[in-house]
Amino acid sequence: MTSTTAPTTRDAFWAESPGAVLARLDTRATGLTAEQAAGILAARKLRRHHRHGLASWQRLLLSQFSSPIMLILIVATIISMLVGDLTDGSIIIAIILASGLLGFFQEYRANNDVAALLKRVEVTVPVLRDGAETTAPVAEIVPGDVVLLRAGGVVPADCRLLESENLLVDESTLTGESYPAEKDADLPADPSATLAERRNSVFLGTHVTSGTARAVAVRTGRDTEFGAVSSELEKKRVTTAFTRGTTRFGELLIWVMVVLTAFIFIVNALFGRPLIEALLFSLALAVGLSPQMLPAIVSVSLSTGARRMAKQQVIVKRLDAIEDLGALTVLCTDKTGTLTAGSVRLDEALDLDGRESAEVLRLASCNAALQEGFPNPLDLAILARAEPPAGLTALDELPYDFSRRRLSVVVRVDGAPTLIAKGAFEGMLEICDHAVVDGAVVPLDAVRSGVVDRYERLSARGRRVLAVATRTLADPIPALTPADETGMTLVGILAFDDPAKADVADSLSALERLGVSVRLITGDNRLAAAAIATSVGLDAAHVLTGRQIDAMDDAALAAGVAGVGVFAEIEPVQKRRIVSALRANGETVGFLGDGINDAPALQAADVGISVDTAVDVAKQAASVVLLAKSLAVIVDGITLGRATFANTLKYVRVTTSANFGNMLSMAIASLFLTFLPLLPRQILLLNFLSDIPATTIAGDRVDPERVQAPGRWDLRGIRDFMITFGLVSTVFDLLTFAVLLWVFRVDDTTFRSSWFIESTLTELVVLLSLRTGRPILRSRPAAALLWSSMAVAVVTLALPYFPPLATPLGLDAVPLPILGSLFALTGLYLAANELLKRRFLGDRPARLLRTA
Repeated sequence: MTSTTAPTTRDAFWAESPGAVLARLDTRATGLTAEQAAGILAARKLRRHHRHGLASWQRLLLSQFSSPIMLILIVATIISMLVGDLTDGSIIIAIILASGLLGFFQEYRANNDVAALLKRVEVTVPVLRDGAETTAPVAEIVPGDVVLLRAGGVVPADCRLLESENLLVDESTLTGESYPAEKDADLPADPSATLAERRNSVFLGTHVTSGTARAVAVRTGRDTEFGAVSSELEKKRVTTAFTRGTTRFGELLIWVMVVLTAFIFIVNALFGRPLIEALLFSLALAVGLSPQMLPAIVSVSLSTGARRMAKQQVIVKRLDAIEDLGALTVLCTDKTGTLTAGSVRLDEALDLDGRESAEVLRLASCNAALQEGFPNPLDLAILARAEPPAGLTALDELPYDFSRRRLSVVVRVDGAPTLIAKGAFEGMLEICDHAVVDGAVVPLDAVRSGVVDRYERLSARGRRVLAVATRTLADPIPALTPADETGMTLVGILAFDDPAKADVADSLSALERLGVSVRLITGDNRLAAAAIATSVGLDAAHVLTGRQIDAMDDAALAAGVAGVGVFAEIEPVQKRRIVSALRANGETVGFLGDGINDAPALQAADVGISVDTAVDVAKQAASVVLLAKSLAVIVDGITLGRATFANTLKYVRVTTSANFGNMLSMAIASLFLTFLPLLPRQILLLNFLSDIPATTIAGDRVDPERVQAPGRWDLRGIRDFMITFGLVSTVFDLLTFAVLLWVFRVDDTTFRSSWFIESTLTELVVLLSLRTGRPILRSRPAAALLWSSMAVAVVTLALPYFPPLATPLGLDAVPLPILGSLFALTGLYLAANELLKRRFLGDRPARLLRTA
């Protein structure tokens, strides 16, 4: 994307005057009424509903029954009912409906839970309604709304500016330009102007870096320039590692299912069994093995993880970010409020002789109080020490930006317009040629070495150091530009203190134990950054500065970041390059930031992390939002992310081993039995009952060793696990067949009843066994998992002995000697699993969690 892209001239509002745009949208400069806005929003929602045809809950419900296997099974069942087997078909349909409703209920509740969490960190924008300022979520801004734009705020729609002051907007998401674009409501624009040339308008997907404005929303949502771009991007969207893993797992099971299902159907057909019966049997087996509950299990697992994280003050905006958060290997963070207490204090206001100076403090307070940009902790710290003289007003202002790294205001001092600048020390030296020493103005070069020495000594103590300079301007003053910030006189320095947090060392140690290294990225000078890093226990032996980064290409930077613990004097674009370089080295990178300049890096990271008090653009760019800016909260988030992924893998292990084993047993049984080993309705009921405790696994306890390393999908490991434990399951299934046929010589109904009991009990046993790498009695399952498993076991054992339900299901009472044998075989199966899992889950606990 570049600014030379051919423009979209439909509705070229940028070529119209503000009055014409307001008239066309039937609005006023004071905005819509609340009633008008609500009506427009309702109408737009109604149009979207008609366009999609179904409400979201209806689409979710239909999705539970829309897989090809499920549709074929339903059609085959209906055919079976039409040819006379009404009871059997009705039971199958009832079980299918119950299974689908179980999945729908789980996913619907999960979606609602997540939606409620997202409202807690919803990005809102200031808007005029009924002539008064209020706030509204970005998604509820409608054409005709008049929005107020301020530094740090997001642009919620494509808007025509009504009025603006010193407005700079970051349009890099649309134009690719890294520097903010100057905007002016009074500038004309041609209908054919490129997006970058539409300087009287602002666009969705951009944000304000400095200045203020009032603008009327013209296009919203999909109708915006960003909406058109995002529609194309969605078609090419790169899925996350978690999504790719679940997809590959589903594909693996489907491949196995298709092969075995086709084999079983062909064998039954060759043996002369009724075609419809053989088809229903095969399809029922396919449903049993296909991962139709996987989407629900994943949704429930992730939403449960999201709720748990919310209790630990971590809000996840994008559910699949939970896996990425758990997989973090590097955390990049700023300093203020994370490593330090975040309570910035002006420690010293010094003249160039190193003495406390009321004059330096007065000038700094004028600069801090009269600027109209985004309030920041440094200005607040200055104003906590001193207020400016009464009656002063700013004549003009140059807002802070991240290339100049300073802020300038013009005020009248003793009748003369005076430019007061405050900013980063080294940058301020570059615009000064004189200095005030002992009340006299002298050339800066005469005192430069002493001033720099004092700056370095303060920085080495961990102080943030700014410089203050002045210049008298001609009267009347022209419009202020950065060119006026030259030939200035250095008058003093400001030293700010922000002590390290008391608990930060413990949090850093906890992150290290989790295998996550922390890198400090800050705009502070290299001396102050190294001092703070050392004070909290970070490795500051290697410090890389912004100037050094600029001298490197991407390949050199990727090679150079590996051993660097501190990045200092960093600009916003450089933050993004650092994150990208770390990712190029194979790291999974999290970036914690809350400022305007953090948005690019938040978007570039695997996991962008912000806080609920961050500027809107940072909060919007992040995929995880903290309710408290603390490394301890991130430690909890990473731990819970890994626990959530571990619980998802528990379902995967059980599904692959038990269902693959059952399918293989059915395939073998079909070769030797003269009857179907289970009826289709019995297979579906077995699948439904075993899914009930599986839906509670999202809230299961996780063994501590399972969260000590990042987890990723490993399809090879899952395949090996499936084959190994599936074969164990098949061995015991065949042993059960032998006991039933050769020892007890049962008929077909007793055989099916016995195997129905045995299959359900072994699925429950394998769930409780393979949920942990520890011996089963040394890892306590969650109460919901344990009690739901016991309830399903009781129902399974009771069904054959309750004729009103047993008869339609084709079940019959199982004699006690046979039942005792089934219990013994289940016990042996549990013992075999416990012995074998030590190899897969005990000695090598990360086997299934390694990077694919």
